[in-house]
Amino acid sequence: MLEGKLRFDVLVEDLVVVELKATDAFLPVHFSQLRTYMRLMKAPKGVIINFSCTNIFRMDKRRL
Repeated sequence: MLEGKLRFDVLVEDLVVVELKATDAFLPVHFSQLRTYMRLMKAPKGVIINFSCTNIFRMDKRRL
């Protein structure tokens, strides 16, 4: 876990940071937050999952 007030949701195998959201749309701050966690945890991949949509697998296919 990160020191201070930064908290990511899930770290998988020290490789993937997973951020869970429940929002109408992704904002640039969400991607910045994910990139910050990835950099601090030295994780090469990151995923944001939005639970405020009808199909979480089709909402947004961008990858970091």
